[in-house]
Amino acid sequence: MPFHFEVPFAQVAANLDAYVDEVFGALQSEFLNLPKGEGFVDYRRIRMSPLTPLRLNNGVTSGRLSAMVVTACKLLTETPPTVPDDKIYRLDKADTKNGLASLQPLADLGVPYAMLLYERFLGRPFAGHRDSVSELVGDILESAIETQLATSKISFRKTKRAERVTGFDQAPDFIVPDEFNPEIVIEAKITEDDGTARDKVTRVQHLGSLSMQGRSDANPPRFEVIACIAGRGFGVRREDMKKLLLATRGKVFTLQNMPRLIDCTRLAEFRAL
Repeated sequence: MPFHFEVPFAQVAANLDAYVDEVFGALQSEFLNLPKGEGFVDYRRIRMSPLTPLRLNNGVTSGRLSAMVVTACKLLTETPPTVPDDKIYRLDKADTKNGLASLQPLADLGVPYAMLLYERFLGRPFAGHRDSVSELVGDILESAIETQLATSKISFRKTKRAERVTGFDQAPDFIVPDEFNPEIVIEAKITEDDGTARDKVTRVQHLGSLSMQGRSDANPPRFEVIACIAGRGFGVRREDMKKLLLATRGKVFTLQNMPRLIDCTRLAEFRAL
């Protein structure tokens, strides 16, 4: 079966369910495969060999270790400050609420299982890192698009976050060849959450509607709308994927089939010979 971006739009519209399955099959989760970023800290040697004494003759290591111990002891012995009723202090929790007096019982008796499920008790270290590199995750998809455009020497305009572009109330991520003569717009969307996916589908739908302003269904759009997506969030709601296929007239691409982006869209018309 040919891909949805390889056949006429009428064929996509007539077989939406089959092509929804096709897109779902090409989606991959980006949740477990995260970029490290500059702020990620690898396991230190003390975690791998806890019984091996540290050599503290290194000024940097010694200074860091000292700062960590002093900070930890200070936080563990102090009680949380009083905050307004509409605020909550991050250390106002079971093991630090009353300083050492609250820590000792947990050390002796253990922690109730329900408390382990309490997000603030764990401190959500992995989620914190995930949040800090969220833009880098998005860059994976945008970089793949840029690679395809640059390899084919296609002129394009990549917009910045919250940038205002004439003719668009919400600027698309890429415009070909430029914002003064938009022939093709590309939206790069990645999400692992189906609620967020719905919002992003709505954004692409809006571009699709904008492309048809002043045109009848028998006329071609003012510009071609392409959606490049990634993440399992798009693979939850079938109706949302149908809307995405209709809004882009079948031009939906994933990281798996990104190499077909140029040949199967109007982008081929702008490839430098």
